Amino acid sequence: MTQKKKGISRNKLLALAGTGWMFDAMDVGILSFVIAALAIEWQLTPSEMGWIGSVNSIGMAVGAFVFGLLADRVGRKNVFMMTLVLFSIASGLSALITTLAAFLVLRFFVGAGLGGELPVASTLVSESVAAKERGRVVVLLESFWAAGWLIAALIAYFIIPEYGWRVALIITALPAFYAIYLRRELPDSPKFEAEGKPKQSAGDKLKLLWSKKYARRTLMLWIVWFTVVFSYYGMFLWLPSVMVLKGFTLIKSFQYVLIMTFAQLPGYFTAAWLIERAGRKFVLATYLLGTAASALVFGSAETLPMLLISGALLSFFNLGAWGALYAYSPEQYPTAIRATGSGMAAAVGRVGGIFGPLLVGSLLVAGYGFGIIFGIFCGAIVIGVLAVVFLGTETKQLELE
Repeated sequence: MTQKKKGISRNKLLALAGTGWMFDAMDVGILSFVIAALAIEWQLTPSEMGWIGSVNSIGMAVGAFVFGLLADRVGRKNVFMMTLVLFSIASGLSALITTLAAFLVLRFFVGAGLGGELPVASTLVSESVAAKERGRVVVLLESFWAAGWLIAALIAYFIIPEYGWRVALIITALPAFYAIYLRRELPDSPKFEAEGKPKQSAGDKLKLLWSKKYARRTLMLWIVWFTVVFSYYGMFLWLPSVMVLKGFTLIKSFQYVLIMTFAQLPGYFTAAWLIERAGRKFVLATYLLGTAASALVFGSAETLPMLLISGALLSFFNLGAWGALYAYSPEQYPTAIRATGSGMAAAVGRVGGIFGPLLVGSLLVAGYGFGIIFGIFCGAIVIGVLAVVFLGTETKQLELE
């Protein structure tokens, strides 16, 4: 069954999957602002603040692993809808609780939905468009992440100071209704449908990832995903809180993070333009190096102009790199293990996302400054660059296996 038969264009597919991606980003983005508000309302320590971000990533690791395997068994579309409903409902419920422990439990389930949706959605889109534009379209899918973060920043700026963080989280329950629309409008991957009922068990698929043919690709992806997610969640979930700790008010901090967030959009669009011209490896390595340099400057910046400029460049390069990574990951594997391979790489990455926020909290408690903390993230990203350069293979415009 092809896209044409189902009557869906590439742009409509991108809009349908991208809207789900945007809701995912909105939820992650809201969390960074909610952590800053909760720290004040619940008198949280930096370690407790770090745990909120880390529990989210534990859920994302579990979700990416479980739902990646499931998507290779029951289809990309069904799992996409499941994950959307799971994170929306759990996020809405988290608005109603009064203890940190209950909040952490619900954030685990939110994370499971979020972590499952992203690799499955990118696999669905990757399998549904022509090779000559596949990379560009998947990066454009990722650009919806910036839209979600912008919505989150706007909700934080206008809703949280006036109405509180609970109202902001209730808004994040609304995407559950979008799954009803997706059920009717979104086709499944034509490659998945052509493949037929999967013959391999989950264990066989995991073995295949580490077979001679795919082991190098798997190792490369796992290293890159770990370093990118470790640094992203360590830096971006703490951005509003970093601004508060540097002496700005909560409202001013939200305003400055909103300004930085706008830089994500040109980051995506330039990466989308370059990825079919310069290739996946070049874009991923270049944008990661830009991220590393920006992190180093941001961590040691003392003046507002330097914070805003380096923060904007951090957003520009880091989110452009994310777009390239989501385009690159599904291209490493054949259809039978594509969602499993992408999901496993994302799951390993989410393990990095567990340690990133915790590291920031523990180092702050130990008295280390942001220069040291962001220097660690810079070093991690450079390791990811080396993995891409020396272990990665170029997949630009190659037909998927």
